[in-house]
Amino acid sequence: MSNNVLVEVGIEELPARFIDDAEKQLLTKTKNWLTELNIAFDSIKSYSTPRRLAILIENIAEYQTTIKEEVRGPQVKIAKDDQGNWTKAAIGFTKGQGKELADIYTKEVKGTSYIFVEKKMEGKKTAHILPDIKQIIASISFPQTMRWGSDSFRFARPLRWIVALLNDQIIPFEIAHVTASNVTYGHRFLGEKSTVTNPLEYETILEKNYVIIDPKKREQLIVEQMKQLEQEQNFHIAVNDSLLNEVRNLVEYPTVFHGTFADDFLRLPEETLITSMQEHQRYFPVRDINSNRLLPCFVSVRNGDAKELTNVVRGNEKVLRARLADATFFYEEDRKHSIHFFIDKLKTVVFQEKIGTIYEKLNKIKFMTKKLSEDLQLETKNRTEAMRTAEICKFDLMTDMVNEFPELQGIMGEKYALYYGEDQTVAQAIREHYLPVQANGSLPETIAGSVVSIVDKLDTIVGCISVGLVPTGSQDPYSLRRQAIGILRILRENKWSISVESLLSIAYHVYEITDKNVKKEISQFFKSRAAFILSEEQIEQDIIQAVLHEGIGTFHYTIEKAKLLSAKRNDPTFKQIEEALVRIMNLGKKHVQTNINPALFETESEKELYSMYNEVKEAFFQLTNQLEANNALEQIERLAGPIHQFFEHNMVMADNVDVKQNRLALVHNISTIINQYADVTLIEWKQHK
Repeated sequence: MSNNVLVEVGIEELPARFIDDAEKQLLTKTKNWLTELNIAFDSIKSYSTPRRLAILIENIAEYQTTIKEEVRGPQVKIAKDDQGNWTKAAIGFTKGQGKELADIYTKEVKGTSYIFVEKKMEGKKTAHILPDIKQIIASISFPQTMRWGSDSFRFARPLRWIVALLNDQIIPFEIAHVTASNVTYGHRFLGEKSTVTNPLEYETILEKNYVIIDPKKREQLIVEQMKQLEQEQNFHIAVNDSLLNEVRNLVEYPTVFHGTFADDFLRLPEETLITSMQEHQRYFPVRDINSNRLLPCFVSVRNGDAKELTNVVRGNEKVLRARLADATFFYEEDRKHSIHFFIDKLKTVVFQEKIGTIYEKLNKIKFMTKKLSEDLQLETKNRTEAMRTAEICKFDLMTDMVNEFPELQGIMGEKYALYYGEDQTVAQAIREHYLPVQANGSLPETIAGSVVSIVDKLDTIVGCISVGLVPTGSQDPYSLRRQAIGILRILRENKWSISVESLLSIAYHVYEITDKNVKKEISQFFKSRAAFILSEEQIEQDIIQAVLHEGIGTFHYTIEKAKLLSAKRNDPTFKQIEEALVRIMNLGKKHVQTNINPALFETESEKELYSMYNEVKEAFFQLTNQLEANNALEQIERLAGPIHQFFEHNMVMADNVDVKQNRLALVHNISTIINQYADVTLIEWKQHK
């Protein structure tokens, strides 16, 4: 007969966003725990609902695996004296391992004889170890935890029951004054208290008590019911994957239903209706199957069966109707005012107490937008659009609609801007300046939206870091990391010929930052985000360090350089070139000599290298200004042959001081050119291994 283990932790309703990670932790930690203890098992499965986390371990071994370990001691010449007797070293070794001298045997390891003993660790009975599984439960971490009663134990929500079984036997342990038993509880309203006598029957027992314990099965049931409803009603349910995942974690026994709302509400912007349904009510919007037009319907999921479903539908319709009525009121009231009215109200809203109001932030955005537009040499039309966007981009934050539905910031800005007669591109840019809303989210499509998005994010990052609000660990309340990634992605997407350092200098001027340490901290913050993006492009860490060693520069050019060097890193034909570049950079870094006097050259190889250096230098800087990474690298490669000849026919550290200084100056100036492309000495060239 196989041995099976069931552990279920009953909890007050967990927030839906906590559940998946908690289930994963329980599964992973239990697997690791059993593996570390050498307890074999066939399979382990995890379960979760809002009110429970559980694991089922099938065919677990009755005993830990007995381990035989060979332990090496000192060399034989140390373990035995000249008469062949065991020394104190041998005696101490055996005692330390709990063995006798008679247990010693010898073996050769790489030509040297050592003494060994074999240790055998008898496995304990699994039943005696399983009570320690409570440590796994207690170790599950959550974004937020709480204490209840007078106990110091912390968990996401209070524990209500624990089921812990090895076959039909209760595994004895207690957590937070809750004692493990064989009693589980079904659906809060439809189910009953049940006794589990066989772990393999756990899922069936709960299903009879209106609990679908497997989250994937719950999701599948929801999807199947939705498809059936679509066929019956001849409409299309707009299923958002993240909402579906959340809804499956809100219910234990899903029943899909649909309701309606008045056609009059369809005159609201579509985004308002969808946000109200999805974000606030966890409803799924419904669209016409032919035209894709939003219909006055919604779909939701009940935590229970279909009994009295009509009452449930009416209740949900009533709640949505009230929310949409509020939205209609806000929408109509907002349109009675002007953009200037809302901007003026920004003077009273603090963005961050150490930085200032949103109105003050808007003024900084306007100044930086003007400067960036000039630096990018934008066309007059694009500059005008960018400046108007910068002037009004935050006005919708003061509207009643955005106050009620913060998710609509920017979206309502676009809608209202069009209503107030603003240019179509400006209206679109108002929405786009918040993009990307996730690190890998959509980017602005308009030039104006891209410029103002960069400037807005730059203002937030520099402003926050300058007053000490630096992200630490997982704490990043102002989403500075995401915003820095957004800036870099927009720069790359548009292939704008401006360095990140030049961009930062605009913000330093606005904030009057002169402290070198603050500048260094901001620069390093952007470097770390640039390194993250490069690593996402599968660029190796040594290449990343090589191209970022002096700064980010023009980001799309830096990425192109990194990709080229990454390819060269594994190219055997690049070996001769790489060796020359690394050699001259290693020497050039150590000696800062700059003035070259051609009259002091003594050999042809010096003259040839100097001549090539002058040719390459002129072409290299021209190609660098044109951001042609491949051609710039090809120019550097031309130096390789003359460099090899130079080192072969010249003693750089010559006895003649003037000759030595002149050669070091030549080496240093060449290394400076290479260094502007990348510090090749930081690259671990593969062909060297």
